[in-house]
This record gives sequence, C-alpha cells and structure tokens, in this order.
Amino acid sequence: MKKTFNLTHEKIKYARLVESTKSDVRKYLKRERKKKLPEDVDFWDFDCKFGPTAGEAKTVHVAEISKCIDAAEEKELESFYIEILAKPGIRTKRSV
Repeated sequence: MKKTFNLTHEKIKYARLVESTKSDVRKYLKRERKKKLPEDVDFWDFDCKFGPTAGEAKTVHVAEISKCIDAAEEKELESFYIEILAKPGIRTKRSV
C-alpha cells in the first residue's frame, strides 16, 4: 500500500476521516497477514514509511502507525503519506 490520505472533505468531519484512514490501514494489514506464507517463512513482516508527503516519509515500525496518524491529527495536517509493504519474516532466537 502506497497511498496519500486526504483529510479534507466538504461534508465529512475531520475526526471521522482520521478514523476511516486508521480503519483502512488495519484492514490492509489484516488482509496481508491472512495471505499464505511461502515455505521456510514464519510470519509476514512489514516495511513502513510515514510522513506529510512521499518525499518526507520516514521509516516507522508497523506498531507505531496508529501513533503517527494521531500525531498527524494533532498537527491538523490536510493529508499524509503512508507506505506499507509486506515481506516474509523469519523468527530468530534471542541471545541471553
């Protein structure tokens, strides 16, 4: 998913648009996680970027996306860019 979400609409309130974008992101992540895993892969991992524009987007962890959207809401941005790309992930043992 590479998308710029616009948070301006003449009839829909700002808070409703923000919740709609969060819902879209959660649905996308859920849909990607349901896909069949390739052999020798443990889970789906995600490369994520977030920013006001595509050029200013910075790498973030998938768990921080909601916090980034909340921060965009506090700054009252008119739009923001989000990029989420699925990749295969392999679990590694933690060193003690």
